[in-house]
Amino acid sequence: MREPWVVGVSGASGTPYARAVLSALFDAGESVDLVISKAARLTILDETGSTVRDAHWKDDVAAWLGRELGDLTYWPASDLAAGPSSGSYPAKGMIVVPASTAACAGIAIGLSKDLLQRAAEVNLKERRRTVIVPRETPVTRSHLEHLIALHDAGAVVLPASPGFYGAGAQATAQQLVDFVAGKALDALDVPHTLLTRWKGELNAQRSPLGGP
Repeated sequence: MREPWVVGVSGASGTPYARAVLSALFDAGESVDLVISKAARLTILDETGSTVRDAHWKDDVAAWLGRELGDLTYWPASDLAAGPSSGSYPAKGMIVVPASTAACAGIAIGLSKDLLQRAAEVNLKERRRTVIVPRETPVTRSHLEHLIALHDAGAVVLPASPGFYGAGAQATAQQLVDFVAGKALDALDVPHTLLTRWKGELNAQRSPLGGP
């Protein structure tokens, strides 16, 4: 039985994170169900120049990712009768990347404004692994409250905050994107080679008192 990861792309800036996550999932041989919100299409166009249309999704998504697609099912965000809208639909879990403040709020309060929000709510209620990657700064109190609500509902809240220790001061934008994507895949327990892992060399050079 096919059991995909549901990937939701919302309208926040940061669509390269979604592209890196999708590519890594395909590289790992995972099945994917993809939902791209209406606002995300505009962001993808603005950030990459790629157009994603429901009627031509296969060619458009392949052009956006710049690669051949793996096992992918595309669901229009307006289709609230789609598979991922039901808890009986088999799925391993879901990742929303990037997650806009509106998407976080809608998922947190169960708004189900579109398929992305509904699918995330379904994965939370079914106690499936759900990862939310917010990309916003600074944040308001209401945004923090929504993130806390998502955490309390069982989601992994994974802000798009890249680490620099793998690539150093000369890190490229893609390396920073891959770091966040790698951390998101770690939260899904999906193997990947996107980031350089901390090995503790610096810690081994410190004295027991924490000095040099």
